[in-house]
Formats: sequence, C-alpha cells, structure tokens
Amino acid sequence: MSLTSAGPKSDLSPERHKNIFQSNMDTVCFVLVTALVLNRANGVSSFCVSGCFCTDDAFGRSLLCMETSLGRIPDNIPSEFIKIRIENSHLTEIPQGSFSRVGGLEFLWLNFNNITLMNIKSLEGLKNLTELRLQGNKLRSIPWAVFQDTPSLKILDLKHNRLDVLPENALRYLPSLTYLDLSFNQLTVISRDVFINWPLFHTQRPGRKEENSANVVLALHDNPWLCDCRLKGFVEFVKSISPPLILMNSYLTCAGPSSRAEKFFHEVELRTCMKPETSIPEHNITMPLGANVTLRCMVRARPEPAVRWTYSLKNIRGFTVAQMQVDEDTIISQLIIPSLHLADRGVYTCTANNFIGNASVAITVHIKSQNASAVALPPFPLASAEENVYIDFRIAKQTVYGITVEWYAITENPAETWYTIHFGRYNSPKKEMIYVGPGINSYSVSDLLPVTKYEVCVALKNQPPRDGQCVVFMTGSNVNELEQRERLIHIIVIVCAMVLAVPAGMYACTTETRFSCCRHCAEVYRRHRRREGKGDKTGEERQGTFDSLQAASDEALCRDSAEDGRRRRTSEDRTQRGTQNSAQLY
Repeated sequence: MSLTSAGPKSDLSPERHKNIFQSNMDTVCFVLVTALVLNRANGVSSFCVSGCFCTDDAFGRSLLCMETSLGRIPDNIPSEFIKIRIENSHLTEIPQGSFSRVGGLEFLWLNFNNITLMNIKSLEGLKNLTELRLQGNKLRSIPWAVFQDTPSLKILDLKHNRLDVLPENALRYLPSLTYLDLSFNQLTVISRDVFINWPLFHTQRPGRKEENSANVVLALHDNPWLCDCRLKGFVEFVKSISPPLILMNSYLTCAGPSSRAEKFFHEVELRTCMKPETSIPEHNITMPLGANVTLRCMVRARPEPAVRWTYSLKNIRGFTVAQMQVDEDTIISQLIIPSLHLADRGVYTCTANNFIGNASVAITVHIKSQNASAVALPPFPLASAEENVYIDFRIAKQTVYGITVEWYAITENPAETWYTIHFGRYNSPKKEMIYVGPGINSYSVSDLLPVTKYEVCVALKNQPPRDGQCVVFMTGSNVNELEQRERLIHIIVIVCAMVLAVPAGMYACTTETRFSCCRHCAEVYRRHRRREGKGDKTGEERQGTFDSLQAASDEALCRDSAEDGRRRRTSEDRTQRGTQNSAQLY
C-alpha cells in the first residue's frame, strides 16, 4: 500500500528557499539599524536644560525656562534651538557670548528678570536673530554697539526698563528693525538726531514709501518727557511722522516743566535754547546801618537756569534767597540781607547758568556815613581809636595739635585795620601776641600740647581783647583707641600671670614627684611654720620624721618644692605690688 501527501506539492527548490530567507534577513537588519540611528538622534535632540522644558513645533525646537531659579544663563544650552525663552528666572546680566553656541537662534525672550547689565559682546554669534525681547528688566543703559552682531534683528522690545538716555548713534546698527518699543522708561530728553542717524530713516523716510517696504512701528509713550527747548527737535520729528513710520501711541504727553505738564506734544510750541542773560535795577546801592536790604537779579534763559549768589560773608551769615517766575523764560532772584551791618558792605555777584552757558552781574552795597542825618544807630559799638570794634569770632577747625580761627570785624576802614591775636594757655598771665594785617581774617596754630586748655583772642592792634572776642578750647588726646586697647591687654596679661602663678607651682609639684609627696609636703610645711615661730633648729627635727631612706629622699624633694613655692610666692608678691603700681600709671 502506498501513502500520498494530502497537501499540495511545493515547486520551490532548496536554493530558492535560501535566497528568500537571505532577503528577509537583510530587510530586518536594515529596519533595526534605521531604528537604532533614529533612536540615537532622537536621544541627542531630546536633551534639555535642567529645570526647563523643550518643545518641537513647525518653527523648530524651543527652550522654555519659566519661573525658575536659574540666576544665570546656562552654559550647556544645545545648539539646535531656534527659540529660547527664559522669563522670571532672576537673571541679572547677559555676559559675553552667552548664546554663541546657538548660532541658529532666531527668537530670544528674556522678559521679567532683573537684568541690569549687557556686555557689548553678549549677542555674539547671533547673526540669524530676528526678535529680542527684554521687557520688564532693570536696564538703565544699553551698549548699543551690541547690535553689530545682530544684522537681521527686526523686533526690539525694551519697554518697562529704566532707560534715561538715548545716544545719537543708538539706532545706527539696527537697519532692519520693524518694531522698536521704548515705552515705560525714564526718557526725558531725546535729540532728533537719534532718528536722523538711523539708516532705516533714510531708506523709508516719511512720505516716500516704496513698494514692498514694511511699516516701522515706534512705541515712545509713557516716558517723563521734559518739554523745554532741548526737546524742540524731537517734538517736531514726532509731529512730522507719517507712514511707513508709525507711532504706536501718537499722544505723547509732557511731564514738565510745570507750565506744560500733562500737555500733548501737538499742543506745545517750543523755542530754541538761549544762553542766560542777567540784569539788575542798579549796580550800586547805599543804605543806612540796620536797614533791611533786598538785592534783585533778573535772568532770562532757555531752559530754566540755576541761579546762585556769592558774597564775602557767605560762610558766616546765612542770607535768604528767594526766586520768582515772571514768565516762561524769565525769573527774578532775590537776596535778602536783614539788619545791615558794616561788614555787609561789598560786592554781591548773581550768576546764572544752564547747559548752554552762564552769565553774571555784580551789585555793590555801600553804607551811609555816620554823619548822615538818616543813619540809624547800629546795634553794636562803633570803632574808634579808644574803643574796640564789633568782631564775629569763631573756631573754623580744630585738631589734636592745632586750631584755626576766623573772624569778621566791622570797622570804618577795613583796608587799613590791623589785628592782634592773643594766644596762650588758659589763665596764663603772659600770652603770645601775633599781629595780622588788613584783608586777613583767619589764623592757624599748630604744635600744641595734647589735652591742654588754651585761650585765643582777637582784638584791634595794640588793644586788649574784650568780652566776646576770646575763645577757650582744649586740645584732644594723642592716645588713640588702638593704644588704649594695647594697654588694657597688657594689664589683663599681668593679672592673668598673677592668677596662674600658684597653680603652675602646684602643677610642677604633682607631676615631678610621687602622688604621696603632696601629703608629706603639707606635713613638712606645717612643721616648718611651727619651728619658725619658735626659733628652733629645723634640721634635727626633720631627720626623725621619716622611717626609711626612700622617705628621706621624698622629704628632700618635698622640702625643695616647699622652699621653691615660698620663693615663688615671694616673687609673686613683689610682682603683684609692682603690677599694681604699673596699673595705677595707666
């Protein structure tokens, strides 16, 4: 009987089977290798900065670090990122080459950090960067040359910073900008040259829009603009803006001066700046003694100038200065002299200055002669050959070894008045006299003894000083704090040595002999004290005290220790007495 197979008979030869199997193995190997390569590539690209997260979208790979505690820009940012956004991460600066490894970076957002400093090379290597946002930081200034490394930059957002200056060449390296936001800063004055020097202004000048040219948006609102003559060119520029230049908010307002506060730019008319011009009603004023005098100085200038008065008594008498606004460009400054003294006569100068220049004018004050009928009696004695004069006298400077005094006297002929300075120790009957010529109102003395009481007086030449013309003072100590501290340490060291001397002797006794020696030392010491009181011989009684040679050797050792202790105590007593005497010296 023959058996036949139930299934169909295969037409493939063994060689054919082998080829099919080999083809299938090649396909499997190719798939596995491809998967491995893709897995490795995906592993490399999936690396992200610690504390941040990464995303992939149609624009490319992005790094997002939101509300982290980075404190600084990471050093290990991978190079494949197209967008980096680090916000609320406590950044304080942008160092040199912070993103130089990310050469393909196009979008950089560093908003709401604490950035105060940008290095001039902080954007190095970012030639593809098109958008930079630094909103909500603390930048007071920017190194505008930093944008040399970003020729493709189109969006620059700097709002909510602290910028207060915009240099004339600030926009020189931003030829491709389409959006510039400087709103909410501290800008007060800008020159129109900032925009005149902008390369973009020449290619897209208002009224000359070309085909395919993009609009340029400027945001300049919410700055404390100071609408005086210095802002004249900028205000005119803003009024002339038209497409392709567009202001995000065209209603720019003035913050000052007070006459223009809260007004819009288009409501003010500013004039050219002007150097100060000063004028006075009269150059010479004659008034009686004791009269109240007001000196007036009129100043015209743009912008408003700073006005000051200078006069000889400025360091002694504090006069009142008042200022009154006449109109937008004119002010009147007043110097008020109460109760005119003889010493108040002289030249008073009114000086005004602004950033363009300065101007000054002088007023001479005279006092009527005593023989004039209208003269008022002065509130102090007048000078004469027999009487002393009114002298305002004070100490200008004092040191440990010296003193400087100043005085101002009221005399009839100040150009011919000589003075005598009386100087010496307080209560000393004999004092040194120094003669001082006219025009001198100060004198200095040096090489004085420290902690010594002195007296100095100023009077007319060859006249004794009177009440109110002398000053008593005491020089300082020449011992500084360091020396006092050294002396205190010296005293503490001596006291510590006294306290530690006895324990040191006991320590020597307990370490150099056997422990039992301490008891023998105490017994020998008591016997020795009794024998000293009786005046007996000490050698014989001590020989019968111990029972053996070892005890005798111990006795000798203890006796030496006791005697050495007595010598030390005697020396310590002497040292203590000497120390007490030394301490009293300090």
